[in-house]
Amino acid sequence: MTESNKNVELSIVIPCLNEAETIEVCINKALNFLKENNVSGEVVIGDNGSTDGSIEIAQRNGAQVVHIDEKGYGAALMGAIKASKGEFIIMGDADDSYDFSELMPFVLKLREGNDLVMGNRFKGGIEKGAMPFLHKYLGNPVLSFIGRLFFKIKIRDFHCGLRGFRNESIQKLELRTTGMEFASEMIVKASIFKLKITEVPTILSKDGRSRPPHLRTWRDGWRHLKFLLMYSPKWLFLYPGLILLLISTLLFVMISINPIHANKLTFDLHTLTYCGAGIILSYQILSFSFLSRIYAINQGLIPVEKKFLNLFKFFNLEKGLLAGLFIFLIGFLQSLNLFMDWRQEGYGRINDLSASFRTLIPSIVMIIIGIQTIFLSFLSSIIGTIQKIKYLEEEN
Repeated sequence: MTESNKNVELSIVIPCLNEAETIEVCINKALNFLKENNVSGEVVIGDNGSTDGSIEIAQRNGAQVVHIDEKGYGAALMGAIKASKGEFIIMGDADDSYDFSELMPFVLKLREGNDLVMGNRFKGGIEKGAMPFLHKYLGNPVLSFIGRLFFKIKIRDFHCGLRGFRNESIQKLELRTTGMEFASEMIVKASIFKLKITEVPTILSKDGRSRPPHLRTWRDGWRHLKFLLMYSPKWLFLYPGLILLLISTLLFVMISINPIHANKLTFDLHTLTYCGAGIILSYQILSFSFLSRIYAINQGLIPVEKKFLNLFKFFNLEKGLLAGLFIFLIGFLQSLNLFMDWRQEGYGRINDLSASFRTLIPSIVMIIIGIQTIFLSFLSSIIGTIQKIKYLEEEN
């Protein structure tokens, strides 16, 4: 049942790729739900290139079919969502694993003002054989935990395929992923942009098809994890960088003063060298955190945060160059002092290698970090210019 834009409250969106076995029952359940609950709406099928008669079945049963050339679960859904007329949208898979006749809890939550309503299969119930063992006890729980940890989202089932959302709110997120990670992107960006999110129990039934699902456990699991990491610079770069910097610097300072003796173990010059490398590496990782945040803001992947942009008032190109030059000069002068000592000894063998290396290694670390700071200042200034201009214009 399709009505004018003004009267369509709910669009039920179903992605489809050769789903002739189950697409008809899904459409009929969805249409019956709309009729029995007096909800004005439509059923929209996002077809991703079906060749088994799915398109004809969908059209024959009263669904609108949108042809999506770009391959992928996310691409099929986004194409269908853009073609939908409803104020609200509920999306679900075409394998008859979700009951489209039981959508009222989603509709009620959306009417209450929520932007995204997730189904929770672990609370609603998972029928025997409906979810593979690895998905049920490893993949979904682990990835959902990571999502909650990284983004502070109180959602227990990150990957439930049945979910409802406010059309206008989701369109503003400009979702981009075309594969299975589309499910994670929707939740993550909804959280980042402060949309109102809730969840309702839903039942997962056994797949109604005779063929294997499109989902690939390890490939799609990695794509979800990769997406979560890429959208969380803090957990990918900042926190690992800070931990490595803290440990490396603490040991570096202690060993620079005197070797550390622990029973039969002695931590001396070799450990000092590795700690110096750890400081340089951690500085690079923290630089990536800073740069990736600027880039993400420029690309609209995360919202503008004035607290972060205020850094540009204190950390500009000139100050960065001066800081880098200062650090470089300290290291250079230390190295020059060592060179003068070596010269006094006739450029021969250095007698006190231990003391010499306790000066040499810190000087090399400072020279490298000083040079990195200079180039980091230039790069951050280049990629931050666009957003800085926008911010200053808003301030004025």
